[in-house]
Amino acid sequence: MTKAVFFNSQASGDQCQVIDYVYGKGRRERLAGMADLYPAVVNKKVLEERAGQLAGIEVIFSTWGMPELTAGDLSRLPKLRAVFYAAGSVKGFARPLLERGVTVCSAWGANAVSVAEFCLGQILLACKGYFHNVHDSRTPMPQRQEKRFTGHGAYGEKIALIGAGQIGRLMIKLLKPFQLEILVVDPFLSDAEARELQVRKVTLEEAFRQAYVVSNHLPNLPHLKHVLGEKLFASMRDHATFINTGRGAQVNEAELIEVLKNRADLMVLLDVTDPEPVPPNSEFYCLPNVRLTGHMAGAHDDEVLRMADYMIEEFSRWQKGEPLRHAITLEMLDRLA
Repeated sequence: MTKAVFFNSQASGDQCQVIDYVYGKGRRERLAGMADLYPAVVNKKVLEERAGQLAGIEVIFSTWGMPELTAGDLSRLPKLRAVFYAAGSVKGFARPLLERGVTVCSAWGANAVSVAEFCLGQILLACKGYFHNVHDSRTPMPQRQEKRFTGHGAYGEKIALIGAGQIGRLMIKLLKPFQLEILVVDPFLSDAEARELQVRKVTLEEAFRQAYVVSNHLPNLPHLKHVLGEKLFASMRDHATFINTGRGAQVNEAELIEVLKNRADLMVLLDVTDPEPVPPNSEFYCLPNVRLTGHMAGAHDDEVLRMADYMIEEFSRWQKGEPLRHAITLEMLDRLA
């Protein structure tokens, strides 16, 4: 039976709240039936203290809080063959493992489902003019009810997705039933793939100029800092909406604020900002055309169990020698957030 262990830097006294959170509701017990699971959650200190007991470990299960293992740490795990990470980005720890030939799998696809579902709701509501209408409806209005804002509706409109990674592709799939024209900005999306996905490749400038709703799904990479600025936001259509569930640093927020002051017709939905949380003196709080949420698009509460499920299913495929669906390669690391 495969020897496995839960590994997390937050482990304390053989307990780990984040492991219990992600691998809860029977997931940890399910793994115990699939592998010879070490009874305690291990961190780097425990690994050093119990090196003799852990030398035979072949598989690590983890989630948020997985540390980068040094050469010394890995020397204590000579039989390690795979790491199954029930969370998103693996950039903080994957490279030393991959360079030693250890398989690394990530549940970023499960987290992408949560983000895509969140964005789908926002896009459909934005098309209906919901966010402007809610603002108009907060106080009694002397004018007729019909004067409260309504959008174009979710039929035949143009929706732009900035980035066609895991989340962007899920968005394409989720938007298909709604008779929308989908525009995509992604230099890595080939013309053949665009045709297969039934989307139209456009430039960043075309996306902001043409779409009624623009949704940002760019990866969090240094060269993308402030890539979304004044000219793009100022070029947006009347009553258009911008949604950001990517990262706040991708937006030049000072320039965005100036545009919003002059374009009361625009609506901006920000689940991420730079910094987070939004500073107390930020003008985002007082602009009527900004809606802030607290980085909630990704998996949380019951949704985190899906990440564990992805990794348990991936582990089962790994045990059977079947092709893996969520493996990370060295070549992928530079493009991942």
